[in-house]
Amino acid sequence: MPSRAEIIVELTAGGPFELKLDQSAGYPQRLYQHAPASLREVLIASAAHGDRPFLIWGEEVVSFAEHATRVSALARFLLARGVAKGDRVAVGMRNYPEWSIAFWACQAIGAIAVALNAWWTGPELAYALADSTPAALLIDGERLERIGHAADDLKALVVARRGGAGGVDFAAALAFDPGPLPEAAIAPSDLATILYTSGTTGFPKGAMATHRNHATNIMNTLLSATVARRLAGLPVEPDPAAPQPGALQTFPFFHIGGLTGLLLSTATGGKLALMYKWNPAEGVRLVETHGLSSLAGVPIVVRQLLETARQSGARMESLLAVASGGAPVPPDLIRRIGEQFELRTSPGNGYGLTETTSAVIANSGADYLARPESVGRPQATVDARVVGDDGDEVPVGEIGEIWIRGPNVIPGYWNNPEATEASFGGGWFRTGDLGYVDEAGLYYVVDRKKDVIIRGGENVYCAEVEAALLEHPAVRDAAIVGLPDSDWGEEVAAVIQVAEIDLGEATTEDIRASLQGRLARFKIPSALRLTVEELPRTATGKVLKRELRARFFEGA
Repeated sequence: MPSRAEIIVELTAGGPFELKLDQSAGYPQRLYQHAPASLREVLIASAAHGDRPFLIWGEEVVSFAEHATRVSALARFLLARGVAKGDRVAVGMRNYPEWSIAFWACQAIGAIAVALNAWWTGPELAYALADSTPAALLIDGERLERIGHAADDLKALVVARRGGAGGVDFAAALAFDPGPLPEAAIAPSDLATILYTSGTTGFPKGAMATHRNHATNIMNTLLSATVARRLAGLPVEPDPAAPQPGALQTFPFFHIGGLTGLLLSTATGGKLALMYKWNPAEGVRLVETHGLSSLAGVPIVVRQLLETARQSGARMESLLAVASGGAPVPPDLIRRIGEQFELRTSPGNGYGLTETTSAVIANSGADYLARPESVGRPQATVDARVVGDDGDEVPVGEIGEIWIRGPNVIPGYWNNPEATEASFGGGWFRTGDLGYVDEAGLYYVVDRKKDVIIRGGENVYCAEVEAALLEHPAVRDAAIVGLPDSDWGEEVAAVIQVAEIDLGEATTEDIRASLQGRLARFKIPSALRLTVEELPRTATGKVLKRELRARFFEGA
């Protein structure tokens, strides 16, 4: 059996994954020779899946054919209202089927879809609208009530799942002018999306992504799946008679992980089960009812799904792949996937950011079970390096900042040249993540650069301590924060979620003792707080550490 590296070389030397060298960016890039030129091409190809189910929302099922018809109608409506290629169109909704229709209507006419965070308050939504200056807003009633008069001057306001006054009802827009998909000429370098960063500090930045960025991500993911089939001794091409693949959508569509799930299902003819908000019991039901074959989510989502399935006795036999990302993935979670599914389900981890158009380094299957602490190896189109503060690469095994380059990296931030230069200047994207690479070429992420705790001159990486805490049987979730200390500069503190039944038995002394011999003494938290409440997180699964400090350690 050839190795993973040998299979990748073979697949990228010709055929659908053939790579070509391109110098147009000012440095060598590896591009897919046969990648879709635009997301519009992906949309058009998806219509071939016909009556196959595409979007599942409660009892509602939208087929690929129905989806294509609705996208075409909305695209024609937007054009009739004066929306043109290159205009921004804001999309602000929960994960309704209308989100997909709105997004793909933008891609059909060459408009730039601006994905609004559905968790934002009215002022936050108004900020993004003022920053992106959209020509149209496609929104649900819940968000419409929040924004007030911020949408008064738009060429088109279309409202789904009504709850507020004003605008054109989504159903009326679809019935406005049904007809074939309008013509549009879209280049790979044209902008396709603006996704706002999570904005845990300061104003969020609008990450601009091109059609090539998204097409590259699709091709990278399909290549990884093909390599996995070859390693398993299966044919390169999926069996057309096999059951339709299906995914549980846990990420919100406005997050790069959620958008990736939508793009892949559209490109591969897979069905996508949607939820109003994450509910682990509903997630288990959807997997079993619809025979879903994959899911991806932040670690806490995967952990809750596994726990719910274990308690209910659900085996979720159809599930073949469980991927986690969006936050550091504790090794115990990967072992648990392997044990609970008796190795029939392949775990996966994708490391990436909004600015890299999703995963650029990946680990999966047997490799991941063997090295659960590693995020894996760079994708075929990706250049990665680990550098010190001086910008020079550090030796193998030493910790530095991870920098990424390739056709998956976005061109910059909308209307923010200073931030663009700071993050992308010189051709490399500075991720802000600290990590290292080992002699085998495997990458490891240890922490966000800004989250490192420096105690007495020693670096403490939060992800390492959190992973160790999660090995304790009573710990359901954990977050490490730094507290100011007059003697040591900073002190290590932990907030730990435990089950209510464990609150009386799991003491801070017991949990701290479990770390002895596993972590250096300076890494062991000196202050621990236990709670039965879920830790506060952003819509994309990142723990709000400022809120934890204020709630649990104010005055400490």
